Amino acid sequence: MKIIEFILLASPAKALLAIFLATTGLVITLINYVTKHKKQDKKVVRPKDIVACSALYSFSKAEIENAITYSNEKKCLGRGSAGMVYKGILPSGQVVAIKQIYKSNTTDSFTREIEGLSRVRHPNLVCLFGCCIEDGEQYLVYEYCSAGNLAQHLLKKETVLTWERRVKILRDCALALRYLHHYVDGCIVHRDIKLTNILLTENMEPKLSDFGLARVLGMEESKVFTDVWGTIGYMDPEYMSNAKLTCASDIYSFGIVALQVLSGQKVFELDLDARDQLTTKAKDVSMGKRPLKDIEDPRLQGNLNIVDFESILQIAVLCVAKSSDGRPSIDIVFEELDKAWKNTVADMRNKRLSVTSHSRSIEVLPL
Repeated sequence: MKIIEFILLASPAKALLAIFLATTGLVITLINYVTKHKKQDKKVVRPKDIVACSALYSFSKAEIENAITYSNEKKCLGRGSAGMVYKGILPSGQVVAIKQIYKSNTTDSFTREIEGLSRVRHPNLVCLFGCCIEDGEQYLVYEYCSAGNLAQHLLKKETVLTWERRVKILRDCALALRYLHHYVDGCIVHRDIKLTNILLTENMEPKLSDFGLARVLGMEESKVFTDVWGTIGYMDPEYMSNAKLTCASDIYSFGIVALQVLSGQKVFELDLDARDQLTTKAKDVSMGKRPLKDIEDPRLQGNLNIVDFESILQIAVLCVAKSSDGRPSIDIVFEELDKAWKNTVADMRNKRLSVTSHSRSIEVLPL
């Protein structure tokens, strides 16, 4: 009432000023009220809440420590951007891989891995058995892949992956990626496909691992704008420049992996020049500007199917197109690799029949 009386008795200028001040105060009060209630309504998702909803086994810290120190010393399997990975043995005798997340990790790797791997199951995706959150420590427990990762077999001089192994690994990885990109809740973008994240079982079966950067694009989304994360040497240049994440970002990374499998060449994780040299060479070879030998891993010593080699090279070159619009879908990539694998299987069968036939002909030779 006092404000109204003041307005009625005051001059027009003072009246307008009073109205302005009163209106401003009212607006500020409303903003503060709405903001306060929004904060109260907003639910904070904590790692423990994610674990509770994931149906994963929750290990105690004592169980984790006993598993890791099974022989009185820790055996480190590797070191990643999110944490250290150790070999562990559970009381049942099952061998597992245990990742201890760095306390300094800021990518929310723990939560992403649980959200991603707890709801997906595929023969070519590493299986997450359980986790542990205790005393400020975070651990993830996975199936153990005894043959290490693809980089250890492809890039070391003392081991040579046969052509058949290479084709099968690429084909199976594409199958896993197709599963992720067609997931029922929307496309799961892995965001960190590279040689060291392709683990190998005792039988050399590949399994995509490390979902610490994975992101789900909802059914209604074809892209999202997000912070740029990944391994530089494998990252989609379009995503690096505009932070627009799409399924095509994984296709680019997979294309780099395919070119490495064909050539046996390294791509340093922080070196864009090495990546660009490889992609430029591959494009030149695919267009006939350079001989096929320039992109062929010399350790194969020509023991490969030229037709399939060229078809895989062509699809890999399309995968590493600078624009996402020029890249094939994972369905097309898998289709081409599946054809190459079927041809490889047929070649292997024919070689075995040839050897068997030849040995039989020797057995019936007259003395």
